[in-house]
Amino acid sequence: MLILKCAKVFCRHPFFSNSLLEKVFSVPSVFYSTRKAGEVIEDVRRIRNIGISAHIDSGKTTLTERLLFYTGRVGEMHEVKGKDLVGAKMDFMELERQRGITIQSAATYIDWKDININIIDTPGHVDFTVEVERALRVLDGAILVLCAVGGVQSQTLTVNRQMKRYSVPCMAFINKLDRLGSNPYRVLSQIRSKLNHNAAFVQLPIGLEGQNKGLIDLIKRKAIYFKEPHGLTVVEEEVPEDMRSEMEDRRQELIEAVANVDETLGEIFLEERSPTEEEIMAAIRRTCIKRAFTPVFVGTALKNKGIQPLLDSIVEYLPNPSEVPNYCLDNSAGEDKIEKVLLNPERSYENPFVGLAFKLEAGRFGQLTYMRIYQGGMTKGDSIFNTRTGKKVKISRLVRMHADEMEEVSEVFAGDICALFGVDCASGDTFVNKGNTHLSMESMYCPDPVISMSIKPAKQQDSDNFSKGIARFTKEDPTFRVYYDVDNKETIASGMGELHLDIYAQRLEREYNTKCVLGKPKVAFRESLIQPCEYDYLHKKQSGGRGEYGRIIGAIEPLSAESNTKIEFVDETTGTNIPKQFIPAIERGMRKACEKGSLTGHKVAGIRVRLLDGGHHPVDSSEHAFMTAGEMAMKEVFADGIWNILEPVMFVEVNAPQEFQGQVMAGLTKRHAVFSGSDANEGYFSIYCEVPLNDMFGYASELRSQTQGKGEFTMEYSKYCPALPDTQEELVRQAALEREGTQDKKRKKN
Repeated sequence: MLILKCAKVFCRHPFFSNSLLEKVFSVPSVFYSTRKAGEVIEDVRRIRNIGISAHIDSGKTTLTERLLFYTGRVGEMHEVKGKDLVGAKMDFMELERQRGITIQSAATYIDWKDININIIDTPGHVDFTVEVERALRVLDGAILVLCAVGGVQSQTLTVNRQMKRYSVPCMAFINKLDRLGSNPYRVLSQIRSKLNHNAAFVQLPIGLEGQNKGLIDLIKRKAIYFKEPHGLTVVEEEVPEDMRSEMEDRRQELIEAVANVDETLGEIFLEERSPTEEEIMAAIRRTCIKRAFTPVFVGTALKNKGIQPLLDSIVEYLPNPSEVPNYCLDNSAGEDKIEKVLLNPERSYENPFVGLAFKLEAGRFGQLTYMRIYQGGMTKGDSIFNTRTGKKVKISRLVRMHADEMEEVSEVFAGDICALFGVDCASGDTFVNKGNTHLSMESMYCPDPVISMSIKPAKQQDSDNFSKGIARFTKEDPTFRVYYDVDNKETIASGMGELHLDIYAQRLEREYNTKCVLGKPKVAFRESLIQPCEYDYLHKKQSGGRGEYGRIIGAIEPLSAESNTKIEFVDETTGTNIPKQFIPAIERGMRKACEKGSLTGHKVAGIRVRLLDGGHHPVDSSEHAFMTAGEMAMKEVFADGIWNILEPVMFVEVNAPQEFQGQVMAGLTKRHAVFSGSDANEGYFSIYCEVPLNDMFGYASELRSQTQGKGEFTMEYSKYCPALPDTQEELVRQAALEREGTQDKKRKKN
């Protein structure tokens, strides 16, 4: 360890070369970087941008800590919940270290074999899924970490969908081989069946659980062992005799899986010729980049096994920025003719600069804006333009991030991930240089919040700090939304789950010294139409002052179950009965009325509004008149139509010991669960079901009592479905009581 630390210090001196360091310290030069701080990499092929994603507690942050240690970025390793109370480098927030979970995605970079690898460590909890979303939006590759015991779990499915959405090539790493009940062969089967990946082992474990000694490289036919201290000494030996037969079978399986999706290796396979190591590796790289094949690696990050070969594989198989096509939108011909333009990944100032601000964070010196550069370059002192606002911004400070530490850089190019200070923008904004404001990147997907709670400061004098904190958090996190409910006279916070809102309440207390009180959670119900309903509304006012006139005729129809969260407006008018300039006003009026439904006051969704005909007056018609007509026509449909309530349904996965299976299933049945499957492994069972979110409150404590604290569950938003009759009746009754209470208050005031 002392040798490694000394090497890291001396290697930055210009007089020390790699060969000299290896002779003096007897440490391979791949453990540290000889690149000077802020030095620019000219060759884009020497860059990898990767993310580490997985289900909760699969070992993402522990794996990242090992990657930092073996590349010399940190001098010693710390555990997520270690006894030394230091915590992992990437979990730098106090709350993260206290709870032992990752809350914010954190960026860093390492050097391995002269390749610069930018890494983003992402959270595993579904409540912070937007952190994974925006990380994968800007990355060129990813490592999908799976627990050797848990296998493919609910959040693994979510992460897989996100990778597919942005076409991110990935490798799978089966972690925690040292755990009791580990079974990587079962996990591989789940990768194929549940994730639908064409996957195969590239490595095999030598022993499992406490007997795990190392791994076998199937391509090189070598056994790899990791000796002390801390697995730094990597030794290649002959494969144990009792595993040679399995090695050859698995190697053949690997070649067949790749040959099925790669023409070059397929031809070699058909010629019945044995491919060389270089041919197999080249084929894996080609198919991995195309997302046609997923190589599967094994190891245990906690016990320091399998990390160095994984680093080699990142360099070998994941793409550099020039191998991933990235597009921007060109609207220079007008908004009606938006074209996709392929961005040039060359590291040069000759191409127009294009960068995407994908994450905001409050730093010690103001707002910190994380940016991925897609084209061209930028230097400190340059001026760039925000395509959304049109504002000009001067770059005063340019840094690269290492968790919460910064390294000053003078310039960045296409393929780099950097951070800027003093840039006022929103997450997802595109930045360009002068004359290119018609270019913009496609925005990232942000899921809608599924749970709401009332939130207020415990002390009135903390209102200013409360407002500052809320303003900052809503800007940083697009899934955390706060608004003031005029009817109920309370501030409502909406998010992805109870933990999500609880974390922000704790952050307000820690970072802004403002203790908050959270009220009862409110579910984001929706109101929807059951049967089509016609409308014919005339808005006419001619008594005093300027007259108003607007008539609209049409129909409102329910949308399909797949689109029941949307409102569609379709203009089917012909002729000039309604002048075209008034159509947007009608839509605004109808959408305004849909903000509050007639049954319970929740938003209206899942309808298609068809405008068929109408009438106007040459003098009295105006935008205001038609907007009022649209709003009142919608309220007439509220009264005449048949409406129901939609509620969010969550996909729930429960894991617990098998002896509690009956109790757990009975508890879920009481909560109106619809079961979709189950699984059993090593004394534990998994149940997959869909449950209305309104029935899931308090389930955590119930599950603990049912399973003696051994059970755990995860849930994520699935879809909106019609609410049960009992639920609908209760919501309508509560809404009626609230209206009566509001009317009583008004009477007392009068």
